[in-house]
Amino acid sequence: MARRSKKTEKSQSKLNDYVVVCFAEDVEEAKDYEALLKSNDIPVTIKSRDEHSTAVEGIAVMVPEQFLDEAYVVIESQDGYDDLYEFSLEGQDEDEDDDGDENQDEDDKGFF
Repeated sequence: MARRSKKTEKSQSKLNDYVVVCFAEDVEEAKDYEALLKSNDIPVTIKSRDEHSTAVEGIAVMVPEQFLDEAYVVIESQDGYDDLYEFSLEGQDEDEDDDGDENQDEDDKGFF
């Protein structure tokens, strides 16, 4: 039977206290979640999925179980803010396109 080093055992037990709060599609997104949670004083770690695991794709963003509910709220509120921000930008782009068309139509009317 192979012996584990104390360092390996310690890091394993640390991860056993953590639960997955979400899965990120890539490292950049995982780092964004990590920064968001840390800025809200929530301990966080990132764990890439095992190469042999086929159950879930992505990178696990993990927090201690006692911070799980708070982490969900922080992530959901940020995701909602991001959606609202993207929606407002889309609306702004459409308004700019509409304004340009209206001015062009008025100019065309003047030539006839």
